[in-house]
Amino acid sequence: MDRSRQARGVDMDRAGHGPQQTPSTVIHAEAGFTLRRYGDADAGAGGAPLLIVPAPIKRAYIWDLSPEVSVVRRWLERGYRVYLVEWGPVAEGRQDAGLDDYGDRMLEACRGAIEADGATEKPIVAGHSLGGILAAVYSALHPQHVRATILLESPLHVEPRLCCFRPLVEATPHAGRIAEAFSQVPGAFLNMMSAIAEPQAFQWERVMDRWLSMADPQALATHLRVERWTHDEFPLPGKLFTDIVESLYRHDEFMRGELVVGGRRIGPRDLRAPLVSVVDPRSKLIPLAAMLPFHEAASSARKLLLHYMGDVGVNLQHVGVLVGRNAHARIWPAIFSWLEALDGAGAAGGDIAALPAAALAESR
Repeated sequence: MDRSRQARGVDMDRAGHGPQQTPSTVIHAEAGFTLRRYGDADAGAGGAPLLIVPAPIKRAYIWDLSPEVSVVRRWLERGYRVYLVEWGPVAEGRQDAGLDDYGDRMLEACRGAIEADGATEKPIVAGHSLGGILAAVYSALHPQHVRATILLESPLHVEPRLCCFRPLVEATPHAGRIAEAFSQVPGAFLNMMSAIAEPQAFQWERVMDRWLSMADPQALATHLRVERWTHDEFPLPGKLFTDIVESLYRHDEFMRGELVVGGRRIGPRDLRAPLVSVVDPRSKLIPLAAMLPFHEAASSARKLLLHYMGDVGVNLQHVGVLVGRNAHARIWPAIFSWLEALDGAGAAGGDIAALPAAALAESR
């Protein structure tokens, strides 16, 4: 099934619906991931580094889909040094890679590679969806190494009444039994489970977005590029699948302060870096209740909460914060302004709490 979906994606590439990516260089590689630096060696030479942490279930180019809706390009334009973790299938013999690896060891290796690449400041760490969980885990484990944390539509708290995945999790056996059956859990299986858990987001909204995009060539082009991206999935290691389903979805251990990663017990209070959280309050996939309690419980002294209100032409509203024109016109400029004000207040010794963050708290 994975190969069949990937073959359809190749057909879409041939039809001209593939990504238009920014030039990049691999500066570090290990089993399961590579680290890319965008632009040439001098790009953003004096700027702060950004480490992008995608979700480990599909290819990372959703962050760099095409020039007009590329998060990577927006950060480069602001003078940042941009790095991206590119997850891939874990090599044979490494199916035991779990949160200890993805949320700690691998991201710490990326930080070391960024430092070796000449970055002199601590990185900003940004993650979307499950990548946001990994970014939050790393920030909680290593607050001394993180300049700021940006979490985009990430399921950090499982509210039983509102989480669309909770009934599915409760109706299935322990995830370890599923992982044993597959060894590496196929992307097609994860895609199917997501569609069953939330058909509105993964089926009906996509059909509606296609119709709404018909009259707008740019919106339709983005819609089709996202459609191509949805076919570019790969399997999860069985251990990581088990950790996510059992520790995060079934038992909500991160929010409860009981998640053990790398031998350490962590929760939202361990996240102390300045924090930006972006949530779509209309979403049933990642509702406000999945992020707001974690955001409020984090120990970060400086926080910004932004509401993303959707776009036409994004195919999946869940990735609209990365590829939507409204997101690029409103959400990302608001984040940049907040970060710049944060730096200015820190340099001046001022009170960052006095900044007009409340004015940015909802972007429509």
